[in-house]
Amino acid sequence: MREPIHTWLALGLALVLAIVVGACAGHDWATPADLWRAAAGDQALRSRLLVEWRIPRVLAAALVGGLLGLGGVIFQGVFRNPLAEPYLLGSAGGAALGATVALLVPLAMPQSVLLPLLAFAGAWGATVLVIGISRVSGAVDAAGMLLAGVAVAAILGALRSFLMLALSDETVSLQIVLSWVLGGVQTPSWPVLGLLTLISAGCLGLTLLLAGRLDVLGLGETMAVAFGLNVTRFIAVAVLAGSVVVAAAVAFGGLVALSLIHISEPTRLRRISYAVFCLK
Repeated sequence: MREPIHTWLALGLALVLAIVVGACAGHDWATPADLWRAAAGDQALRSRLLVEWRIPRVLAAALVGGLLGLGGVIFQGVFRNPLAEPYLLGSAGGAALGATVALLVPLAMPQSVLLPLLAFAGAWGATVLVIGISRVSGAVDAAGMLLAGVAVAAILGALRSFLMLALSDETVSLQIVLSWVLGGVQTPSWPVLGLLTLISAGCLGLTLLLAGRLDVLGLGETMAVAFGLNVTRFIAVAVLAGSVVVAAAVAFGGLVALSLIHISEPTRLRRISYAVFCLK
């Protein structure tokens, strides 16, 4: 039992160190003493910039990276594959489609509210569509969902490309859409950061509720059934839960870490890569 505690302590210290380094880094480097003065309420311009801009962005990046890690844990547990990634079942395509609609279609809501809302809806809706297709086709196992996810992702990607060509004009730059698709954590206000913290805590609790049954599923479907687990139902529930976690990360960070998800490295190293990419 001592080794896991040491591991968690080491990872926690590494996260704190990464947050401090991320808050200090920038065009004008700060020192830990500057961060301390800013957190203590110093009203100098440098301290106010740190509190209002740099620190919230770094904390938001850390939370988005944590959400991606949780989503990866769920999908790796469901598909029993260490290469499974958070955007596996078309959630990336759904989020990108929702963001494209928010950025290119003039609607009656502020874009700052509409963009994360539609990105969340698109990511979660794409996963629901994948589960629906797999159920209609009778392929409700992990392999059937993977095939349905590939098909849905291709269709959503085509729809996004069509909208980008059909709706863009001289007043709307495609660079905005491409910038969001490439991912990036914008500086949130402290109330928005508090909301992201609550969402992250809820996603962590949701993941912990699934942890025991994911361990049972890791023994194989035959053994899981022998232990009394309804495998078909649990896979659907876990995939929906994972899509909620991923959708929350996408809503606040775009498709961040998409270029890193196919790295064939051990699971722990890949999660560290997520966090490092986000903190950049």
